[in-house]
Amino acid sequence: MILARCLPLIWLSLLTVCAGRTLHPLPVKGPKNVKLQLQTSRPYNIAHRGSNGEIPEETTAAYLKAIEEGTDFIETDILSSKDGVLICFHDCILDETTDVASHKEFADRKRTYDVQGFNITGFFTFDFTLKELKKLRTKQRYTFRDQQYNGMYPIITFDEFITIARDAPRVVGIYPEIKNPVLMNQHVKWPGGKKFEDKVVETLKKYGYGGSYLSKKWLKKPLFIQSFAPTSLVYISNLTDSPKVLLIDDVTMPTQDTNQTYAEITSDAYFDYIKQYVVGIGPWKDTIVPVNNNYMLAPTDLVKRAHAHNLQVHPYTYRNEHEYLHFNFSQDPYKEYDYWINKIGVDGLFTDFTGSLHNFQEWTSPLPDTSKSPRQLLGQIASLVLPYAEA
Repeated sequence: MILARCLPLIWLSLLTVCAGRTLHPLPVKGPKNVKLQLQTSRPYNIAHRGSNGEIPEETTAAYLKAIEEGTDFIETDILSSKDGVLICFHDCILDETTDVASHKEFADRKRTYDVQGFNITGFFTFDFTLKELKKLRTKQRYTFRDQQYNGMYPIITFDEFITIARDAPRVVGIYPEIKNPVLMNQHVKWPGGKKFEDKVVETLKKYGYGGSYLSKKWLKKPLFIQSFAPTSLVYISNLTDSPKVLLIDDVTMPTQDTNQTYAEITSDAYFDYIKQYVVGIGPWKDTIVPVNNNYMLAPTDLVKRAHAHNLQVHPYTYRNEHEYLHFNFSQDPYKEYDYWINKIGVDGLFTDFTGSLHNFQEWTSPLPDTSKSPRQLLGQIASLVLPYAEA
């Protein structure tokens, strides 16, 4: 009788183990306090500027939230302060995502510079020292997102960003972008004639990052270095063997540094060339599957051709809000994830909502709970069954 009552629970528990579903979706430590390793068996969950759909982008809180929600990589944009300190910030101007306009002491810092052929006016990061930047507080970029955290968090440095990943309770990769390198090298000068790219790689090496993709060294501290500037990626190939990803903008935008068209840098001939230096590409998703009147059209062959050249594809950016979801997905972000992972076959996704992507992947392709041995798993099943057996 007891066995009969327990059989459903035993069967359910065995199904859980055999399916590989982790009994703790966000495991912290493995045996003997060893950090659980990065998963490499399904597309990477890349926290775009942290979990910035919920908390202001590129802040400590946004990155900690993304780690809590199950991200594989935390992504950031690297710029520089006036005194040459690398910071985590997306825009070359501070206007959109900080309270700089409310600081009267900085009112005379507004400038106009040429940025990729456009005259941009605003408060540029490289006109402020780190000490001055630390006086500012961040705010949410979009008005339709939660505003309660505005004014709470400061801009962080690249060193602080790396520390967040290193202090995570499991192995979490980092995915820094060498942002606007032409602009940074024009306006910031480092001792010894060093370039912006040199400083980025120096910082990574200082914390022990390096190693080719999936090497033992890389798996301990996973890293992708990304940029829209092909020459920067080629340049740092002589400085580090860490994997690199070429970002690809809209079909109307030329590259930042070489002025090449979208057609040129997505051609088979160019893929043959650039694959010597990068392991993948990061295209805007609407260039992979074109859109008309918010409806997706037939997919291009970009992913298929990239894979034929042994290049990974990590598109950007996946967002939950109806402002960004195409009509094909009926306002359902899980339908969008399903389409891109299972039909298009991408290798990683930049998302503003790390938790939703993690949940989708756990429901559809769960990871095994590697923190427990078979003996421990059986013990856990026994603990579930025992109270019923004793009843």
